[in-house]
Amino acid sequence: MSTQRLFGLAMCLAAALAISQFGAIGKTPAVPEDAKAKAAEAPGKGKRGEAFIAAFEKGDAKAVAGFWTPDGDYIDQLGRQYKGRDAIEKLYAKVFAVQKKGAKLTVTVTSHKPVGTDVILEDGVTEVAPADGGPGTIGKFSAVLVKKDGEWYFESLRETIAHPPTNADHFDDLEWLLGDWVGEAEKGTSGSASYDWAENRNFIVSSFATTQNGVPVVGGTQWIGWDAVEKNIRSWSFYSGGGFGEGAWTKDGAKWTVKTTAKTADGKKVSLTNVLTKVDDDHLTWHATQLTIDGKAAPDGAPVKMKRVK
Repeated sequence: MSTQRLFGLAMCLAAALAISQFGAIGKTPAVPEDAKAKAAEAPGKGKRGEAFIAAFEKGDAKAVAGFWTPDGDYIDQLGRQYKGRDAIEKLYAKVFAVQKKGAKLTVTVTSHKPVGTDVILEDGVTEVAPADGGPGTIGKFSAVLVKKDGEWYFESLRETIAHPPTNADHFDDLEWLLGDWVGEAEKGTSGSASYDWAENRNFIVSSFATTQNGVPVVGGTQWIGWDAVEKNIRSWSFYSGGGFGEGAWTKDGAKWTVKTTAKTADGKKVSLTNVLTKVDDDHLTWHATQLTIDGKAAPDGAPVKMKRVK
């Protein structure tokens, strides 16, 4: 197991117990703020979590393992189980042998549910920023805590991979575009384009070009994303000639209309409407219409028929 992996999982465990003070005083995230303020003044508030953090910062593997029940277990992101205090102590001994002090930890509790008076179920996300400024570690955890002799202990804690948020579901009607496309016509004006996911499926990135007799003439790169404010799909295009533009996408049946405004490298203002029409899974048409340059209309070009590259 790598140093970063050991460090990350141990901090995830630390986070889970550190935030379980809410369970120790019988409070949930739904408690009103004034009630939380009163609870914060109760004797012992936070001391259990503070003791765990103190043991962790001292590198005391035996003390840290003591926060589990004797038969408690931990399951890491790969499904490996560490059963009982002895196994967990050995795990922490490895962690403390390689970790550096001074890491920063951010914890978000997503669910906190008391089950009766002696059991708490907690879910959350942890993010660790190492002291040396290296890449952070993100993990999700689910913990079962039980109360024994007036104190809270881990009975079970499981860690899973924390997947970054994605807007992929907003692209369901555009996913058919993914892949490479070329014009069906071998002679004259045609085009080529490719579409692929980027940034955790938060964007689709396209490289496109207009071709003449199969030779690229002008093209560029386009980023397609979800606008959470306007609630629609937008695109940002960067053209090979040095210009750039922005487009708003709307869908009507099998047809996508992209109303675009752009500026050329020499300062001209351009507007146009691109129409992408799905013919079937392997064929589409691409039609540039309503082109104006500094307010002067230009004639529409002919639709470009394109086929998927198998």
